[in-house]
Amino acid sequence: MTSVAEAPTGRVEQRLLDGEVGLDAHLARHGRLPILDSSQIIGMARDAGLTGRGGAGFPVWRKLSAVAQAGGAAVVVANAAEGEPASRKDRALLAYQPNLVLDGLQLAAAATRAKAAHLYAPKAALPALRRLLVARRTAGLDRLEVTLHAAPDAFVSGEESAVVSAINGTGAVPADKRIRIIQAGVGGAPTLVQNVETLAHLALIARYGAGWFLTAGTADEPGTFLATVSGAVRRPGVIEAGYGVPLGDLIAAAGGATMPLQAVLIGGYHGGWVPADPALPVSRRALEPFGASPGAGVVVALPANACGLGETARIAGYLADQVAGQCGPCINGLPRMAATLADLAARRPRPGLPAEVERLARLVSGRGACRHPDGTARLVLSAMRAFEADVVAHLHGRCLATEGHR
Repeated sequence: MTSVAEAPTGRVEQRLLDGEVGLDAHLARHGRLPILDSSQIIGMARDAGLTGRGGAGFPVWRKLSAVAQAGGAAVVVANAAEGEPASRKDRALLAYQPNLVLDGLQLAAAATRAKAAHLYAPKAALPALRRLLVARRTAGLDRLEVTLHAAPDAFVSGEESAVVSAINGTGAVPADKRIRIIQAGVGGAPTLVQNVETLAHLALIARYGAGWFLTAGTADEPGTFLATVSGAVRRPGVIEAGYGVPLGDLIAAAGGATMPLQAVLIGGYHGGWVPADPALPVSRRALEPFGASPGAGVVVALPANACGLGETARIAGYLADQVAGQCGPCINGLPRMAATLADLAARRPRPGLPAEVERLARLVSGRGACRHPDGTARLVLSAMRAFEADVVAHLHGRCLATEGHR
């Protein structure tokens, strides 16, 4: 799943994943980073319209500016935790282009005038990164020494306050939101946590300019993004494309569908189900009517012979287990919601079952210590809309997918 899919023509294109892996090849292709001050880095991120690629899509320049203005000795963190089971983009980026990530981390440090830099990534990625950091230090590339941290393989471990908690040594679980990490994060210092893909884009913008970055994507969402395409496709893998790319182009870049599709999950386990329409643009604006967004770039193709309710119930059950155990919605609400949806998926109907699923989804939303309940509820509600005909069939003891009625 960490293979990089070959990109066809059209709006699927390679920028981050175009080039060689090694340090010498990286320098030969891109050269050293230009020397830029804080205002220049923040300005180019603003002019490029760069947004976070970790899922939230927040403007990068605003986060950089907020940490820079917070005062004190700031800390920057590159986040490659990727606890999302359907995502492999950050792993692919660290495997194929780790120097772009590390360049971007140094730029973020310069923008925020940071005194410390950290990279939080899966344990398996750390040995190669450790060797690379030694090579970069020898080449005089890094102003700040980078400290590596192993990210636990857990869904909530990549949430930014969980990242800070892990680095602080208190466990990779979400923390109290009353204190913003841009004001007090790692060691109590103003802290920037940024996804590794975002940092890699920043490294390219520093070299080629905001205008170059704007030539991909849409006016509202410029640039490319990394998509992990899986499910009923011939070559699952990581594909790079500009925002607004037709869904069919992403599926085609993954070798095409192996069978007719009934729906596609976009945005991952906290995403939403959308129609398998090849012309549907993958952008926030186009996906909003379906309660979905590009998120962290997860695209899962659901074949016509699979039960969408069953697949959603499986995911909801997994998410109900992947909790920090700090609040009622996670301890009680998510397991109840997952169990109720599982009854519907298994065709164990009882009066008011669909209404109970939706009631529980609304009940957990906006009440958690982090956004895990909200994202899980969003997925479940999306399934109830996308598979409305299946809901009716299941209430009558039937399943459209297994009966071949697609």
